[in-house]
Amino acid sequence: MSAFDAFPLGQPAFVSNVLDRAAHLRMNDEKLMALESDPRSRAYVVYRDSLVVKKEAERTRALLTLDEAVKFGANPGTIFLGLRDGAAVFGMGVSAAAAEKLVSRDDVAVNELRGMAMQGAVPPGELAAIAAAKSMVNWHQRHGFCANCGTRTAMREGGWKRECPSCKAEHFPRTDPVVISLVTLGDKCLLGRQKHFPPGMYSCLAGFVEAAETIEDAVRREIFEESGIRCTEVQYYMTQPWPYPSSLMIGCTARALNEEVVVDRSELEDARWFDREEARLMLARKHPDGLAGPHPFAIAHHLVGRWVHDGKPASA
Repeated sequence: MSAFDAFPLGQPAFVSNVLDRAAHLRMNDEKLMALESDPRSRAYVVYRDSLVVKKEAERTRALLTLDEAVKFGANPGTIFLGLRDGAAVFGMGVSAAAAEKLVSRDDVAVNELRGMAMQGAVPPGELAAIAAAKSMVNWHQRHGFCANCGTRTAMREGGWKRECPSCKAEHFPRTDPVVISLVTLGDKCLLGRQKHFPPGMYSCLAGFVEAAETIEDAVRREIFEESGIRCTEVQYYMTQPWPYPSSLMIGCTARALNEEVVVDRSELEDARWFDREEARLMLARKHPDGLAGPHPFAIAHHLVGRWVHDGKPASA
């Protein structure tokens, strides 16, 4: 399955979750312990930005049995992600030392998640659960101590809370909102590139929502700061969970009020206008100058693709 088949228009990676989160079970320690002993239970095991997968003939399998996860060195603490067909699915992490030991094995691999998703190597329906596992494991690894008093905290509620035994403070995982916007002016759209992008790749402009800021104001601010373009008519399109480390991409469209681009070189390497035909060729990887648009697994591809396909802004 190619990435274009895996992520049709309007369905980027990480948005289709096949799990029932079953949040009511998070408070039931007895039930969770029973699920951890159930042979039907499975786990996704992550290491930093990578996924531990089982090699099987010509394919790899991301959903591991709990026995496999433990044998591969996964940490004993499990994060309850939800139920699939009545069976529990957990998220687990591995240490650097354990991951290093797996590299030389023939039956297992530690593969970078973004690359696997872009290649269509993981079923799209599994990616949202994997994203949750990655975000939650990362949060636990970075928040082991109470921000209030410094005491080591303990995992609670199936991994969805950490509790301080000293000051009783409760700590919950956070999601950072990010606006990503397709700005249009007539039959042109504004795209930019950062230095770390692959050569020739352009994408929609994006940035974090600040404290006490609306989504609409964040779009207007980010677009102006990065490109000098003032915009209006900000409209919501769709969202995409983004586990790097734990963001929510809020896809929007907006109409530009001016045309001259003034690039903030501290943020972008370049930004420019592209007409609809150029954008279509970029998404199809057929631009005569070798330029390319965002990959289908990213929401930016779907913002541009909808505009190209419909002949009007993506929110229309």
